Amino acid sequence: MTTQSAPASSALPLDMIIFGGTGDLSFRKLLPALYMAHLHCNLPPDTRILTIGRKPWSREEYISEFMETKAKPFIEKKAFNAAVWDKFLALFEYVRMDVDSPEDYARLAEVSRPNVCRVFYLATSPDLFTNICNNLASAGLIDENSRVVLEKPLGHDLASAQEINTAVGKHFDEAQIYRIDHYLGKETVQNLMVLRFGNPIFGPLWQAPYIKSVQITVAETVGVGSRAGFYDKTGALRDMVQNHLLQLLCIVAMEPPVSLDPDAVRDEKLKVLRSLRPMTPEDIARDTVRGQYTAGTVEGEAVKGYLEEDNVPTGSRAETFVALRAHINNWRWAHVPFFLRTGKRMQKKVSEIVIEFSELPFSIFPNNGRNYGNRLVIQLQPEESIQLQVLAKEPGSGMHMLPVNLNLDLQQAFTERRAEAYERLLIDVIRGRLTHFMRRDELEAAWAWAEPILEGWAKSGEKPRGYTAGTFGPAASNALMARENAVWAEESQ
Repeated sequence: MTTQSAPASSALPLDMIIFGGTGDLSFRKLLPALYMAHLHCNLPPDTRILTIGRKPWSREEYISEFMETKAKPFIEKKAFNAAVWDKFLALFEYVRMDVDSPEDYARLAEVSRPNVCRVFYLATSPDLFTNICNNLASAGLIDENSRVVLEKPLGHDLASAQEINTAVGKHFDEAQIYRIDHYLGKETVQNLMVLRFGNPIFGPLWQAPYIKSVQITVAETVGVGSRAGFYDKTGALRDMVQNHLLQLLCIVAMEPPVSLDPDAVRDEKLKVLRSLRPMTPEDIARDTVRGQYTAGTVEGEAVKGYLEEDNVPTGSRAETFVALRAHINNWRWAHVPFFLRTGKRMQKKVSEIVIEFSELPFSIFPNNGRNYGNRLVIQLQPEESIQLQVLAKEPGSGMHMLPVNLNLDLQQAFTERRAEAYERLLIDVIRGRLTHFMRRDELEAAWAWAEPILEGWAKSGEKPRGYTAGTFGPAASNALMARENAVWAEESQ
């Protein structure tokens, strides 16, 4: 699939229009990211930020009740500058609107400037995307210099994702649509492209039979918190696997693109998604594990189980943990299992990709019952780093081997400031760079693979397996690995 080039409107003044401007995503991520972009002079000189909300606030009330009270605490203390903050606040207008009311868009049209690049950031429920875009078009607010940013999860299943894509596509060309996945904005994820395709040492080894398995883990220590109403209808597979984890899998598994052109990169990711082996009901029963956290202790603090959280329905079967084994049906990855895992209330917060290289067919060195191999560990959080685990002789007599790490410490190697993911992606939107955003066919291919898993779980009628908060999930996820003679990374340390 090809698309036209993004509109060359980055030289125009910018109106950043945030629907959901009083929501959690805005104060936790978007507004701090925009502040950092402003601090480092990455916003166009004539920028305005229009935040949309239902609260009956004046501009001054929005600044005092929301910006100062909620958004400001999410800015790193070392990055905060009072004079810059005041100049940043001067960019804001607050527009009270009911996004489902067509009449209210006239109010937005009155305050929106002509001849600007309008970026509409839809930080709302996906259920509202269609109405918002229809009303923007009816109010004459969409033109060739407009862009729209769509937050995940984009739809609840394949049909709803297609419906949203079709509705938004009536008003915006594909090159104007930015489907955001903040994991694609992380420095280490983008560095993985350079690691793979810029270093000839890895090229010949990045395939079967030299790679034994791949692990992708996104573990969180937090529970559902205030998102219980949303999360209970969504679950971990829709919230994390269908987007974040599959995007990471694509970057690990994709073939070299012919260039860094957005469509060249996204064409290769699409091939991976279409090569994922569909799961049969037997595969789903054998190769997936659903979990739900129970009461336990996380980081020394007693926490409630999922069913005791506020606003969680009695007897809910929403999964807060997923582990699964996936296979890619192509020559490069034949017989190489990809293990994906994500969960809430886990033992520690960590996001990492572990490339497990195959063992030697024969070793002259004794292993004393310990089976160490080579691993490449790409950590995305809490710290960004890349480690290559190799074997070295243990000090002393004999030829006993132990694993040691060759570290690429990105914090020390590069002294330049490293932008946070949302900041980097917002700058990409403003500058019209689409490479790190999902294309429509990518999104729908991901849903096409994930949806049968959801349907299989629903048909089985089985409850999620309980796991104690503060652990790494149900014991069944370890059994999933053991069948491939593998263990999760933390078990081998």
